[in-house]
Amino acid sequence: MIVEGLDGLAESTHDVCVIGAGPVGITLALELASKGKRVLVLESGGRTPSPATQELSRAEITDPAVHDDMRITVSRQLGGTSNLWGARCQPLDPVDFEPRGALFDASWPIRHADILPYYEKACAYANCGAPVFRSHFERLSKADDRFDTERMERFSQRPAFQKAHAEALESNPLISIRLNATVIDLVLGDQDMVKSITVSDASGNTVDLAAKTVVLAMGGLETTRLLLAVQRKSPGLFGGQGGVLGRYYMAHVIGEVADVTWTDAEIDAAYDFQTDAHGSYARRRLIPSDREILEKNLPNVSFWPVVPPVADARHRSSILSMVFLAFAFKPIGSRLVAEVIRRYHAPKGVPKIPHILNVLRNLPSAITYAPSFLYHRYVSKMRIPGFFVRNPGLTYGLSYHAEHFPAADSRVWLTDEKDAAGLPRLAIDLKFSRKDAEALLDAHRLLDRWLRDNKLGTVNFRQPVEQTAAAILASANHGTHHIGTSRMGRNRDEGVVDGDLRTFDAGNLYVASSSVFPTSGQANPTLTAIALAVRLADHLASLKLP
Repeated sequence: MIVEGLDGLAESTHDVCVIGAGPVGITLALELASKGKRVLVLESGGRTPSPATQELSRAEITDPAVHDDMRITVSRQLGGTSNLWGARCQPLDPVDFEPRGALFDASWPIRHADILPYYEKACAYANCGAPVFRSHFERLSKADDRFDTERMERFSQRPAFQKAHAEALESNPLISIRLNATVIDLVLGDQDMVKSITVSDASGNTVDLAAKTVVLAMGGLETTRLLLAVQRKSPGLFGGQGGVLGRYYMAHVIGEVADVTWTDAEIDAAYDFQTDAHGSYARRRLIPSDREILEKNLPNVSFWPVVPPVADARHRSSILSMVFLAFAFKPIGSRLVAEVIRRYHAPKGVPKIPHILNVLRNLPSAITYAPSFLYHRYVSKMRIPGFFVRNPGLTYGLSYHAEHFPAADSRVWLTDEKDAAGLPRLAIDLKFSRKDAEALLDAHRLLDRWLRDNKLGTVNFRQPVEQTAAAILASANHGTHHIGTSRMGRNRDEGVVDGDLRTFDAGNLYVASSSVFPTSGQANPTLTAIALAVRLADHLASLKLP
C-alpha cells in the first residue's frame, strides 16, 4: 500500500521502519515482508520528483569542481536514486576485504564470503540477470594472469525500482509506504534505543511515530546527515564528535587520461556490449588480478574502452556530434540521461557549430543510427545500457573507475543553516589525493606493459607521462557514489555500525547504504548495497524483534 502524507501515521503498526524508498529500502521492505514482517517505509519524496523536495538535499560544497551539486546527484522520490542510476551491477571483489596497510588503514569486519551468497537475490531485485560475472574468451585466455580478462559487469534491465516492483509494493499487505514523509529527527530513550521518529510533511506538519526497529536507507550522505543531527544533540553518540561519523568520505576516481588501441578486430569486439544467456546486457572489463593489486600496491581499478569525448568536435563523427547536440539541448538531454551525466558529456560553453557541421558531413549515418539506438535503449525488452560506437582504427578512450583510498580529512559535517524541514544542511569536502593519482598512474603503466607483452594492444597517454598524475587529479570529480561516512567497524572507535549494520550506540538502529563500506573497491556500489539489504533482512528476521 502506498499512501501520501501523514494522516493516521502515528497509529500505524509495524515491526520494522525503513527510512528511504530507494533500491536498498525497497529491497529490504520486500525481503522482510517475504519473511512475514510488517514494514513501514517512509519516503521524503512523492511518486515524481519535486524541485521543493530536491531543495532539501542542497549542501555546501567546499570545492564545486570536485563534487557535484547534491540536488542533481540524489533523487528524493519513490525509487530514490534508481531513477538516476546508470544500471551498472558488479559485486565487490575479494581483494576489497583484504588488509591493505601499505596504502591505507581500513578493513571490513565481515569477509567477502559473508556477503557473496546474497548477490543472487540482489541480482534478481536489480533485474540484471543471473549473478554471472565472469565470461571466458579463448583468445584472451592465452594472456598471462597479471590482468583479469574474464570479469564482466551486468546491467539492470529495469533500473527504476518503483516501476520494476510496482505490483508488489502496491499490493503486499505487509508493506506500507508513506510518501512526502521526511524524517527530521530520531528521539532516543532508555539505554540509547530509538524511542520515536519525528516525521514532517511538505507543509511543515510533524508526527512523532513510535519506533521499534529502525533502518536508515536514505542514501549515503542523507543517512549520515541524520546521524550527525542526532549526534549534535547527544555528542557522545556514534563514536563521539571526534569519531569516524562523517569522515572517510569516498567516491571513485574516474576519467580518461589515455587511449587504448587494440591489435585486431577480434579483441575489439570482445569489449563491446553483449547480450548473454543470463538475462541482461553485459560488458567485459580489464582489472588487475588480486595478486597484482596486493604485490604492486595498486588501487582496485577497472578499465574499458569508450568513444572519444563527444564534446570534442575534432572526432569528426556525425554520430558522436549528434549525441552531443542532443545532450546539450537540456529539454532533450535531461530525458535521455541523468542530469549529472548530461553535464559531464555536454559542458557549458562548447561551440555547437562544429558539431552541426560534423552531422551534416555524414547526415545519412546519423539518421540511420539514431532510431536503432533509441529503440534498443528505451523500447526494446533487452535495454542497451550505454552508448558505444566501434571504429576501424580500433582506438578508443581508456576509461577508468578506480578505488578511492579512504582518508579521514575527506569528510562531511553539519552547517548552521537548516533546510525547510528544519534539518541542518551538510557541508561536503570530498578530497582526492596525490596518492590516489600516482597509484592509478602505476596501474595504467602496468596495463600498457601487459597489453604489449601479450600482443593485445597499447596504451597511449594523452599528456606526457610525468604530467599524468596531475591530469588524473585535475579530472577527479564525483558526487554520485556516497561511500564510507558511516562505515562498518569492529568497534565504535573504528566504525558507526557493526558487521550486522547495527549502530554501536543505539541497539535498535541500523544503517543500510553504501555509507557503511569501509573501502570503495572498483565496482559501482549499488549491487553490494542491495546485497547487504538482503543480508540485513535475514539478520532482522532471525531476531526476536520488540
